[in-house]
Amino acid sequence: MSVLAIVVFLLALLAIILIHEFGHYLTARMYGFRVLEYFVGFGPKLWSFRRGEIEYGVKAIPAGGYVKIAGMDPFNDDVPPGDEDRAYTAKPVHQRALVILAGPVSHFIVAFLILASLLFFVGDGWRVRLDGITPTIDGTRSPAAAAGLRPGDTIVQVGDLQDPTRDQLGTYLNDHGGRQIPLVVERDGKTFVVTVAPVYDATLDPPIWRLGVTLGPVPRPLLGALGGGAVQLGQFAKDAVVGIGKVFGPQGIHRVFSLLFTSAPRNTGDPQSLVGVSKQVGVIGSSGQWAYFFLVFAYVTLFIGLVNLIPLPPFDGGHLAILLIEKVRGRKIDMRRVVPVSAAVLIFLGFFVLSTVVLDVLKPVPNGP
Repeated sequence: MSVLAIVVFLLALLAIILIHEFGHYLTARMYGFRVLEYFVGFGPKLWSFRRGEIEYGVKAIPAGGYVKIAGMDPFNDDVPPGDEDRAYTAKPVHQRALVILAGPVSHFIVAFLILASLLFFVGDGWRVRLDGITPTIDGTRSPAAAAGLRPGDTIVQVGDLQDPTRDQLGTYLNDHGGRQIPLVVERDGKTFVVTVAPVYDATLDPPIWRLGVTLGPVPRPLLGALGGGAVQLGQFAKDAVVGIGKVFGPQGIHRVFSLLFTSAPRNTGDPQSLVGVSKQVGVIGSSGQWAYFFLVFAYVTLFIGLVNLIPLPPFDGGHLAILLIEKVRGRKIDMRRVVPVSAAVLIFLGFFVLSTVVLDVLKPVPNGP
């Protein structure tokens, strides 16, 4: 297990939380809200300084951060005299909604930038790059070796198919097995044509027609990376919404109770805490799969952002739901009445997190599928 990967993962999560709070902070400042504090961590204050009207600092428990806006605490009149028009409750609903929404939106932005960067610098299966050449297949020289293909070559055309993906290449080879087919290959910025005849490899299950190559990703151009990042973000968001429903829905709760109080073994799809996810990330890091590490981190970032949009207080989504109710009713809600709901949600969330931590320690999720 890679300790470095775990440390990087935890520091990156802390950075994401701070970026989340910075979204609230920046939007609040833009609309003239009275911001009182911007702190890293919770609990006892370790160090702080004041710049203008805002106190910045660090607290003892590095479990995130927060931005304190005057007028958000229903039990504490923290609005400085003369700033009543800058209090949270004094601002229009749409401005308050944008301040709240800015936090979760930052998760989408960060996840998109990670995904697009991975496609730009590392790539995916958009084009077919050769990572290795198999010398022989069933004791005879492989078509790739006979054609002089080398690791690092990129197949830019097979037959009449331009820029094939790995799936398209496999389908084409199976459809043209045993026949001579032209390949357009790019090497060191130059292209050339070779002719190969796929051979049938009966040693595999199922048997397939092969050239004798192992494939790797090819970086996308900038526009392709941005477009691909947006597509992946949408797919990740869809998967995360389904995952949230499974984790926090009846199925997930029942599964956690079953694992806690029975001898049922843990599966790879079971809910995990930060402890379990960190262990999985450590395994990924120890194998040197850093691109996959950042892919997992992008998903976790997006997952946290979507959890924050659950329409229950104290989540950001709960605050947005309250603002929507205020807009429909035409009058403000007494936030003191919302506190019991927030407390119930926090108690459930605390129990759920503690339960998954216990499971991650006593019944770790097995690595791999």
